[in-house]
Amino acid sequence: MVTDPDRPVVLFALEWCEFCWSVRKLFAAAGIEYRSVDLDSVAYQKDDLGGDLRAALLERLGVPTIPQIFVGGRHLGGATETFDAFNDGSLKALLTEHGVAFDPEMKKNAYSFLPNWLHPR
Repeated sequence: MVTDPDRPVVLFALEWCEFCWSVRKLFAAAGIEYRSVDLDSVAYQKDDLGGDLRAALLERLGVPTIPQIFVGGRHLGGATETFDAFNDGSLKALLTEHGVAFDPEMKKNAYSFLPNWLHPR
């Protein structure tokens, strides 16, 4: 799932998760195409495939949180790491390295996509 060169950006998410939606909003604003693997969606409920994938992510990464983002097979991290990488330019460099188009003019602080109930960082 994370090494498909035609879809190098992969978001492991939960449909109801506000942090996942924050990353989705950032990606939409920046024009970043991605594959979303919604672990709690109907498509991943059969035989608990979503649960199995989540367990595999925990085993591989050592972190239990969702979302988890990969670019070109490389683990970027969760929402915080993705926002930091966008803000410091390292995500843009990684996207460029893997031929992923994005809007270079989008300069908005990635943390502005977090839910309003969170305290600002």
